Amino acid sequence: MQVFFHEAQRQHDPQHFLVAGTLRPSPEQPARIDALLAAARNLGLEVQSPGDAGMAPIAAVHSTDYLSFLQTIHERWSALSGAGPEVVPNIHPEGRSLVYPAHPAGLAGYHQADTACPIGPHTWHSAYWSAQTAIAAADAVLRGAASAYALCRPPGHHATSDRAGGFCFLSNAAIAAERCLRAGRRPAVLDIDLHHGNGTQQVFYERQDVLTVSIHADPSRFYPFFWGHAGERGAGPGHGYNLNLPLALGTGDDGFLAALAEASERIRLFGADLLVLAVGLDAFEGDPFAGLAVTTGGFGRIATACASLGLPTVLVQEGGYLSPELTRNLESFLASWLRPAPSGR
Repeated sequence: MQVFFHEAQRQHDPQHFLVAGTLRPSPEQPARIDALLAAARNLGLEVQSPGDAGMAPIAAVHSTDYLSFLQTIHERWSALSGAGPEVVPNIHPEGRSLVYPAHPAGLAGYHQADTACPIGPHTWHSAYWSAQTAIAAADAVLRGAASAYALCRPPGHHATSDRAGGFCFLSNAAIAAERCLRAGRRPAVLDIDLHHGNGTQQVFYERQDVLTVSIHADPSRFYPFFWGHAGERGAGPGHGYNLNLPLALGTGDDGFLAALAEASERIRLFGADLLVLAVGLDAFEGDPFAGLAVTTGGFGRIATACASLGLPTVLVQEGGYLSPELTRNLESFLASWLRPAPSGR
């Protein structure tokens, strides 16, 4: 398995996010990188730096207005009198009309869905290379690799085509899927993060050329709240090409694997010839977000089930926050993925 990561991904260093009216340290810390890299290295996997595929694969998913915002907003924000060190929205429009705001505060409200995606001086640079990491893994699979792992940080699956949210700025899994689609493949995206992949869903919601499937904690009582419900099946030409499998809070290994069996059957019925797997490790029973109760061994079982689909796979890192077991959780997942199956894969 090829592993990709770029050192520029460390530069984004968010300081705070707002939860239930309380300002707390952001759990999406650069230190996550070292815990995840340790897992790959413990398995003897070589870590490669991605090349630069440029803006085209990113702009295939994200609007140019949004990309301009990400690149310029911190400088514009910093020029405001009394501005804080990070771009954090203080207004959220009820509906985004044809009026596009000129003031940095208005732009922040337009392009940032919540207060969990503060933008600092290096956010764009890190997000750019996080996306390039996903693109490099996709290209490796397109060249014939059975699988490739993209250590994407910051993560991406809450970023829509023109909004940041939930620690995410560029929709890495969607970018990888679109890259594979344009190379003539028929990709499915399977998101196994604790939180619903609302950004990935939004990108493909009205399309039938990419199947999107997400297994996650029930959003009735969990972030992102407004998306991820079972009734969201796609719209227009995309109706029937989106599957959400919300789980009751506290669900453990067996419940997760039961949902995964349903997800796998839908992917087979779609006729996918390539899988983009959004690998979240925050479903862990000891993760700071405490939504589900997957065990370290459970991640190995999940990996085995995903690998049994027998598809070339781009593994894109999403959540999984600092806990003593984070390295072991990814190691369990990747070791099981790499273990030869009787039928081969």
